[in-house]
Order: sequence, then structure tokens, then C-alpha cells
Amino acid sequence: MLANYHTHTARCQHARGEDRQYVEHAVMAGIKVLGFSDHCPWIFDDGHISGTRMLPSQLDDYFTSLTDLKKEYSSDIRIYIGFESEYIPELMEAQNRLLADYPVDYMILGQHFLEREPYGAYTGFETYDEDCLKKYVDLCIEGMETGKYKYLAHPDLLNYIGSGEIYEKHYTRLCSYLKEKNIPVEINLLGVRDQRHYTSEKFLRIAQNVGNSVIIGCDAHTPEALSTSKDWNKCLKLAEKFGLEVVEFLPGLE
Repeated sequence: MLANYHTHTARCQHARGEDRQYVEHAVMAGIKVLGFSDHCPWIFDDGHISGTRMLPSQLDDYFTSLTDLKKEYSSDIRIYIGFESEYIPELMEAQNRLLADYPVDYMILGQHFLEREPYGAYTGFETYDEDCLKKYVDLCIEGMETGKYKYLAHPDLLNYIGSGEIYEKHYTRLCSYLKEKNIPVEINLLGVRDQRHYTSEKFLRIAQNVGNSVIIGCDAHTPEALSTSKDWNKCLKLAEKFGLEVVEFLPGLE
């Protein structure tokens, strides 16, 4: 593994480990580029406090800590500081203002919810509702159209378990959009390792038919996830099985 752009920190409240430990495990694994993309804060006008992402008050510490590590380990690894975030239209303006004065290197889109917290259900829950799948794909495409995000994390996160024909129709639409924009599809190491519903062979078969390229994202929630080669190899074998070209480095962040 030469690069990973999908790395979390303990600030998101469901990962563990010190920032330094993530860097050290990446260096030990021979990773040359490490992108931190912790779950981005939102500004909620009703005062809601999320339990699944960092708080706005933690931004200074996030950038200070990672900037210091970036300098300290500059001869060993290149570090980028970014975020993973949903695209929730009514919250975007406030989030943009929140991040305006921070040196954000990049963002990736991870559409964990279709509505703002706490009203939207997690998209990984099983559903037979085609409207949910359609809205998920619509939001992913609309979000990517903003140009704000480098790629779409765990693109088959919406766990539709209904008609195979409907699944294929909407996910083909998503894969076709990503192909047109030359955006790689993520093979999510966390999902593959833990045998979650993503990244599924059913989805990768669609990507194969469309002709997508792929990028492997660790989705690291522990430092050790960055240095386990067997999980990386599982992802590589999936890409090989479906004849998908693996993109090692994100354009513009080499």
C-alpha cells in the first residue's frame, strides 16, 4: 500500500488511538502518503451535539496535532489533513464558513445519512425502500457535482436489500456518473475486513460492467488497521477478480 486517504482519529468518538500512532503504523507499513479524513463537524442551529463526529471545538487541536506530525515525519511520509463528510444541502453553508480559515487539503464524501442528524437513519441499515436508494444516489451525485470532494467513500453504503433489478438500476447510475467524471470507486477495507455489506461483489460487478477504476480506502478507526497487509491483499484480490484498475494516488494530492 502506497497511499491511504481514509483515516479517522479518536475525535470522531468511535475510533481509538493517538494521532501519532496512526502515523507510526503507516510508516511501519511503508505507506508513502497518509490522508487524515476524520468525520467533519456540522453546525446545528438547534444546538444538537453529534455522537459520531468531531465537534467544532476540536478543529484547532486536529489541525495543530496533524500539522506538527506532518513536519516531524516529513522525511518518512507525506501527510494530508482533510475530512470525510456527508452532503446535506441545508447545512453546507454553515460548514463552509466553519472550515474557511483552516488549511483543508481535501475532503471525501461519505453519505452516512440522507437527512441531517438526528432525524436521518443511518444508510447502512437494511431497507427495501427504492426511494431511499434513489435519494442516496441523487445526494451522492449532487454532492460530487459541487467539486468539494475527491472521491466517494464506501459507495454502496446504502444497504438496499430489495429487487436486484432496482439495485442495479440505481447503482449503475452512480457508477456511470463516477466513470464519466473519472472518479475512482472505493473498495472499503473496513467493510471487506469485517464482512459488512460493503464493499460487495454485487456492487463491484456493476463497476466492472461500467468500467470504473477503484481506490482502496482503509477507513482506519485504529492505528493497527494501517499496517495489516492481509486485509489490503483481500481488497487487491477483489479488484483483480473484477478486472478493476487500482488508483494508488489521488490526482492533485500526489
